[in-house]
Amino acid sequence: MKNEDPARPVERLFPFVLRAAILLVGREKLRHNKGKLHFVLITEDIAENVRAEILLDFKHYPVVQHFTAADLEKFFKIKGAKTIGFTKSGLAQSIYAELKMHRINQPVTKPKPAPPAGDATSPGTGTAQ
Repeated sequence: MKNEDPARPVERLFPFVLRAAILLVGREKLRHNKGKLHFVLITEDIAENVRAEILLDFKHYPVVQHFTAADLEKFFKIKGAKTIGFTKSGLAQSIYAELKMHRINQPVTKPKPAPPAGDATSPGTGTAQ
């Protein structure tokens, strides 16, 4: 696993995010684009109740908490945003890999289906009486 190198901060990739147009800003935009979403980034200065709502709404996606609203304004030229998302792309994967240590939720996994009881061969084939 690659650790974040202090000489190469993740911020170096942010200008490419704007060029590639992979940024989604605001909770409503994220909700409407869940199929395209790779991960969600929330700021450290977000309200606790909003943070809990985001964790619930996006429990199937990685949620990372890092930076401040002022940082997002500086990096992405978006004023007042505290919730952003990155659409699926190689660039989003690279950014997430470097921010993964700031992830605040655990992935929700679907339970594996139980094997059929009884005969290990094909289901429904039993002995007739």
